Amino acid sequence: MKTHIHLFMLVSICLATLFFIGMDGCNTEEEAPIAFVQAIPADGSTIQPNGTIVVTFDGPPTGLNVTGGKFSLSGTTATVVGPFTPGTLTLVLTWTGGATALTYTISDPPTIVDSSDLPPPPDLPPPPEGMVLIPAGDFKMGSEDADAHPDQQPIHTVHVDAFYMDTHEVTNLDYKKFVLANPQWQKDRILNVHHNGNYLKHWNGNNYPAGKTNHPVVYVNWYAAMAYAEWAGKRLPTEAEWEKAARGGKSGLKYPWGNTISSDHANYGHLVGDTRAVGSYAANGYGLYDMAGNAWEWCLDAYDANFYFSSPRRNPLSDVNTLSNADLIINGYINVKSKRVLRSGAWSISALGARVAHRSPGSPASAGRFYGNHGFRCARTVSP
Repeated sequence: MKTHIHLFMLVSICLATLFFIGMDGCNTEEEAPIAFVQAIPADGSTIQPNGTIVVTFDGPPTGLNVTGGKFSLSGTTATVVGPFTPGTLTLVLTWTGGATALTYTISDPPTIVDSSDLPPPPDLPPPPEGMVLIPAGDFKMGSEDADAHPDQQPIHTVHVDAFYMDTHEVTNLDYKKFVLANPQWQKDRILNVHHNGNYLKHWNGNNYPAGKTNHPVVYVNWYAAMAYAEWAGKRLPTEAEWEKAARGGKSGLKYPWGNTISSDHANYGHLVGDTRAVGSYAANGYGLYDMAGNAWEWCLDAYDANFYFSSPRRNPLSDVNTLSNADLIINGYINVKSKRVLRSGAWSISALGARVAHRSPGSPASAGRFYGNHGFRCARTVSP
């Protein structure tokens, strides 16, 4: 009898063990494989040789490999970059548990050399009011044409991260709001060490000239431009950002719109005899106004005639090498003594000075001599 009881208990224990093992096996779900979601531009599109392809997955793909292009992976997004050879491009993407193939037609190189024709990545916030997004990408900086000065050479490839840029130069009305909120930068209160005697020369106290509300503010030195940018929650653009923005997504052209200039394009060469209201001429490819002529525009960089020979490829910033070190300038700008970069030319400057690649040095205390056309516009770093 005892033998039967022991045998029964042994069988019961075995059945219970099998039951719980089976239940554990039933409760174990296999992890779903990572799936391809989309590619921008879509499969089958025509893209430029220096274009960018953004591939999105529904989770971080492990063991990702891409044949046919260089790529980088950040979370659930893979970015495939050129240059691609004109013709048919086939990208084969493989990862743990999945694979897909994408086919594109690569066009012959046009004047557009970056990915400005692509929509911005979906995780970027919309531009602040009065600014536009300048997309990340490579561009050819500088000039080697017959009009190029030595400091504009050599042409070199620069990558600039996405940033926001003011659509137009800071106006007299904009600047009046600043000086009323910051009395230390008013015409009659600015410290002598921070100006050369011409600061806001044509203003009467805190009032700008009649009829020039929407004209660019001029007779502004670099110190004051930096102070305004800080007050506005922005900064001055780097020289590389300024040139990329001015080119409007085009390469190898003298001006934002092409290789010739006339009074229909910009305010330069004493053709008007004064500044004009911002936005009086057509915008460039990025929606920016007056990137040639009207008023000089201060940049963040120190002026270095030889910087192009040693410029880093990514986000260059003269004086501190790269934009990642910008705080070294911004936090101590009031003590800067080195000459700074001016871009765009002005209404009183010839067509040569209105060229996209033209660079000019200026003392940080200088609000301009003669016609005093030192103005500026602001930029802002994109923070997803």
